Amino acid sequence: MKILIVEDEELAVKKLKKTLNDIDEGAEVVGIADSINGTVEWLQNNPAPDLILMDIELSDGQSFEIFSRAEVRSAVVFTTSYDEYALKAFKVNSIDYLLKPIQKEDLASALKKYRQMKQLYKDDDTKPALSVDALVKELQQKLQPKEYRKRFLVKHGQKLVSIDVDEIAYFFSDGRLNFFKTDDNRKFVVDYTMDELEDMLDPQQFFRISRAFYVAVKSISQIHDYFGNRLLLQLKPAVDKEAIVSREKVSDFKRWMGK
Repeated sequence: MKILIVEDEELAVKKLKKTLNDIDEGAEVVGIADSINGTVEWLQNNPAPDLILMDIELSDGQSFEIFSRAEVRSAVVFTTSYDEYALKAFKVNSIDYLLKPIQKEDLASALKKYRQMKQLYKDDDTKPALSVDALVKELQQKLQPKEYRKRFLVKHGQKLVSIDVDEIAYFFSDGRLNFFKTDDNRKFVVDYTMDELEDMLDPQQFFRISRAFYVAVKSISQIHDYFGNRLLLQLKPAVDKEAIVSREKVSDFKRWMGK
């Protein structure tokens, strides 16, 4: 198996080469590139390797650019320092990713997956060799910083007012309507469902503790144990119903509060 390593950290290259040798003596590193430009040049002047181990973040930009500048006819396994949960969606048949620091068993699994894919494509000349185009586009979209809601336009008497998200302490539902309260204890009706709000709000700042509550970290003044392995929050400004972290949310809530 001929492998090209695309990585701009010398120590990471050394570790990859050693791990490859430990896993598979037949794995041959035929090239090393440390930049987009260097990778494009290598691909244009050498036979396509069987597999490319490619870091997403290189010194001269994201490695996705390589695919628009050179024909990639190899299987690709991305290596990345991005959060594992943000990338779970990208474990598809044509590609894999490895989370840094790369573990021996994860690399072995990726090589096994490559061999299985190679067998699937071996007798089908109508398909490009382990194409990664669709996934590259999806990765680019997913890894771009997401724009979260910055303000809400709401009714206030006979007027419409714009409220910055930074002024909002929490969202809650009474079973019929959804509301939010501001830090200075103003209450407004919001014309979105809790599910819709979950996609609009920055998860670093807001957490959905239950079906009825979405709280900002700044609004939490106290946390108490509550029966049923739940948590009871004391919010500011005060709310006229109990703000309870549901049992299935408790572990995620504690991780969120500890960030």
